[in-house]
Amino acid sequence: MNNAAQYDTVIVGGGPAGLTAALALTRYRHRTLVAESPAAPRNAASRGVHGMIGLEGATPAEVRARAWAELDAYGLTERRDTTADDIAPAPEGGFRTMLGDGTQVWSRTVLLATGVIDIHPDVEGFAACWGRTVIHCPFCIGWENADRTWGLVADDADYAAMAATGFRAWSADVIAIAPPGMDRAEETQRALRAAGSDLVQGEITRLHHHDGDLYAVEMADGTLIDRQTLLWAPPQRQVPLVTRLTDTLGLALDDDGFVTVGADQQTSIPGLYAAGDLTTAWEQGAMNAAGAGARAADAVHFAHPA
Repeated sequence: MNNAAQYDTVIVGGGPAGLTAALALTRYRHRTLVAESPAAPRNAASRGVHGMIGLEGATPAEVRARAWAELDAYGLTERRDTTADDIAPAPEGGFRTMLGDGTQVWSRTVLLATGVIDIHPDVEGFAACWGRTVIHCPFCIGWENADRTWGLVADDADYAAMAATGFRAWSADVIAIAPPGMDRAEETQRALRAAGSDLVQGEITRLHHHDGDLYAVEMADGTLIDRQTLLWAPPQRQVPLVTRLTDTLGLALDDDGFVTVGADQQTSIPGLYAAGDLTTAWEQGAMNAAGAGARAADAVHFAHPA
């Protein structure tokens, strides 16, 4: 094997999915490597993780630090602060993972837990408000934005229609903001107005805020809409490694570009598993990712016991 370091499993990504899988595999006595990019994680803007029992309000950095303290106590999981640049089937079986530090490792299985990349719009003020008063998930920080005026940014009529009732747990004042030309816009606007909401169409060009605290949305025609919170889920793309694997190994994606997995979190490539946000558009979040990581670890162990 050309003296490549050998592991039972290589996990690419050190977020909730990857670290949960690492802990479970460690307790299954698998020798595991976690390759975690040194770049800022996708949830770096988050001020606290919510919904994870015992960790309520902990920052992502605090969660990672605690997870690694627990993993280090077992001594079977190694961490490398580097990217995984490529993965290829090994002639002798298993996989070779080429790391960004120039080394190569071999493992029987690989778990992709890379998350995805949010494609932020070119809107002034978006970055400052992101993760605070521009949110992609009401279940994540809806509580922190409760009792404020909300805007639901949507390009789909059915989703826009949810502004009338879908978010009442957090706000009694929610409108939809949609791009020009959205299908069934007039029908949706009538329905929203009848329910005490509204639909505004136009291009958002600027977010007015005080240190990330939104207070108005500016449209291309200069109109200002008083809003304190935007529910805005930007499009997403896969990390370069996943894109490469679709080209070189035929890794299957669904129609929306997410990695397809079975009930055991295994991808279309035997021995290659995936867990977390890279597999789903609608079940993203720390708890869902952690659960998927645990399922993947169970499947890896029972299919490939240490």
